[in-house]
Amino acid sequence: MTPDLVVQLARRSFEVTLLLAAPLLIASLIIGLIISIFQAVTSINEATLAFAPKIVAVMVAMIIFFPWMMSYMSDFTREIYSFIAIMRR
Repeated sequence: MTPDLVVQLARRSFEVTLLLAAPLLIASLIIGLIISIFQAVTSINEATLAFAPKIVAVMVAMIIFFPWMMSYMSDFTREIYSFIAIMRR
């Protein structure tokens, strides 16, 4: 197992992690921004008002993006298993 292979595997792992987390984080960010603007305009300082919609948005994003996320994770898992043959050499 060469250092180049380790670096390539670590880099690919970080890329997959970021790509899988991005849709959920972006949905949470957008809803959080909308709720924050609403709270600033109406002067409502309720913490649960920001928390509950974010949870709903993340769950909706999870439902929408779940097939793509599972497909991407399956492809990555196959890629990792293919590296096992390379590592044994």
